[in-house]
Amino acid sequence: MSERSAKTRPTVPPGLLVIDKPAGMTSHDVVSRVRRIMGTRRVGHAGTLDPMATGVLVLGLERATKLLGHLALDTKAYLATIRLGATTTTDDAEGDVVSEVDSSTVDESAIRAGIAALTGDIQQVPSAVSAVKVNGRRAYELARSGENVELAARPVTVSRFDVLGLRRLDRATELDVLVECSSGTYVRALARDLGTGLGVGGHLAELRRTRVGPFGLATARTLEQLAAEPGLSMSLDEAVEAAFPRRNVESDVARALSHGQVVSAAGVEGTYGMFDPDGRAVALVRDRGRTAKPVLVIIPAN
Repeated sequence: MSERSAKTRPTVPPGLLVIDKPAGMTSHDVVSRVRRIMGTRRVGHAGTLDPMATGVLVLGLERATKLLGHLALDTKAYLATIRLGATTTTDDAEGDVVSEVDSSTVDESAIRAGIAALTGDIQQVPSAVSAVKVNGRRAYELARSGENVELAARPVTVSRFDVLGLRRLDRATELDVLVECSSGTYVRALARDLGTGLGVGGHLAELRRTRVGPFGLATARTLEQLAAEPGLSMSLDEAVEAAFPRRNVESDVARALSHGQVVSAAGVEGTYGMFDPDGRAVALVRDRGRTAKPVLVIIPAN
């Protein structure tokens, strides 16, 4: 880029982009593409999505990148296809098949009982190729280098695990399912554990994320749509309002927050947004007893 074009390039406003990620791209690939489309290096994502998966990926631009770590993205929703009858090295369709049996006659009532056992508060062992860290390294790095990876079970919540469709194939059974779960839940591990419980093995064949926290496909755009019409999904102020409880404050309180000072507590549980009289998000705060302390100053004092 020439010096002239760099000087005349319009300023990119801070805010969020909700992208409908295509299959075959990593989350970093999407970030790189958005950087080129939007003309800024300051782009980050709020949690990864596997290359084989499609659907909602939340990105922050400019100052909104600082917001990403505070977003309430503790619940997620997916549409998935589980294939019973084959286990793979990655618990999904991208891995090598380890074992395969005829699962075309698996009893439907047994399938539903297996799903019920994987619903609610459960202990789940993440897939060996997950992003969980083991002694400072990602599990998938260790697994792909040939090392044996043993991960401990951890608590997750699967609030919904519904069968939307069941198909009997030549030597397999496929399930279309809807999963709503807590952050940190691996849908491919659900597929693996369902198949293991049924004695036939299983893996994740397809995955589409339909929602992350309050951000869903209704506001998502493809990369092609973004390239044709660059622009934010929501401004920084709209993002704070969508993701956090809102508290309106007077100018003097907003000024104190912009200096990082504590103010009186609002009696709100968790992180919430403080908005000035002009409707601008000034800070994210958390109550600490009778006072509220900024955890992120969005509009710092000049």
